[in-house]
Amino acid sequence: MTESSSFPVPRVAAVLLAGGRGTRAGFDQPKQVEMLGGKPVLQWSIDAFAAHPAIDGGVLVANSDVMAAVNPLPEAWIAADPGAERQQSVGNALAALADWDDEASILIHDAARPGVTAEVIDRLLAALQSADAAIPTLPVPDTLVEQTASEAGDVVDRSILARVQTPQAFRLGTLRLAHAEAIEAAATDDAQLVRRLGIAVATVPGDARLHKLTYAEDMAILSGLLGTANMRTAVGMGYDVHRLVADKALWIGGIEITHSHGLEGHSDADVALHALTDAILGALAEGDIGDHFPPSDPQWRGAASHRFLAFAGERVSARGGHIGHVDLTIIAEAPKIGPHRSAIRARIAEILAIPVGHVSVKATTTERLGFTGRREGIAAQAIAALSLPEN
Repeated sequence: MTESSSFPVPRVAAVLLAGGRGTRAGFDQPKQVEMLGGKPVLQWSIDAFAAHPAIDGGVLVANSDVMAAVNPLPEAWIAADPGAERQQSVGNALAALADWDDEASILIHDAARPGVTAEVIDRLLAALQSADAAIPTLPVPDTLVEQTASEAGDVVDRSILARVQTPQAFRLGTLRLAHAEAIEAAATDDAQLVRRLGIAVATVPGDARLHKLTYAEDMAILSGLLGTANMRTAVGMGYDVHRLVADKALWIGGIEITHSHGLEGHSDADVALHALTDAILGALAEGDIGDHFPPSDPQWRGAASHRFLAFAGERVSARGGHIGHVDLTIIAEAPKIGPHRSAIRARIAEILAIPVGHVSVKATTTERLGFTGRREGIAAQAIAALSLPEN
């Protein structure tokens, strides 16, 4: 568990179940990779879990075609194959966490519920301080009746009923035991398996934003609940220059390039990542890199610039937005950037946790004119396009 968490639980893992096909939704592809507010449905849950300070790692249970549609997995996340049924998929995730202690906590979540909030996660983890299992529930607001094929029957007492959501939280050892004892017994969620052991399951208030994507019309509901209908496009530009000096490593675009000279600066002077960081901060209207990482602060002396870019990406997520595309141009006579372009694109995509297809890297010279033409320095300019919720 990270120091910033307020819950005294040893470690917390998130499991995201994304192996189903979702045929009732009627889409041409699995519903969990349908686009919602500019990103795949399951990416909403990944981003929410990755941003929560109490969660130490996770498992994405998905087929290869689903994996190909999502961003690179966050650090400390792993992938597992889905089973034929939901229960088998959870079993595969538990196997992937074999080296985790039984005292750890685990959150099991369905990818078809993109509206995960930090508040629900907090309530579940708080409940695990005194319980072995906890689930989020919502009251049933509608009148319920028994129904035959052609007519309504008696009214059902809704006061004793509740709607069950995910994520559901468990002590890892408890969930392992529940699955081991289940054998062939089927269940629609993991809490049912735990209750069969005679273990009480606590309830916490759920959230309407955890609405489940089942049918095509649910996309419109989710768009309204998650505010994706009120997103605006924000564009930022960044520019940076650093002097070339002898006897220094050269870092460009997050990778080290062999060259006779490196770039001079307070940090590692990665001119490309500095320009890109400024572009993202500019789109957020949150100043520039110097405002957040002032050169006068000795803690940033020699710092790796990927930390600055990662910070900018995290600020986008914290604002409820996402990065749609970034375009970077590196201006240098030498070294040649072309041979390194693929590696730079991949590294930037990794730092920002976005698909590599959303990263453009180009290079040019100034035809031997100016300070770059005289090989005195290297410059970079960048543009970032973000989607941000309207205030």
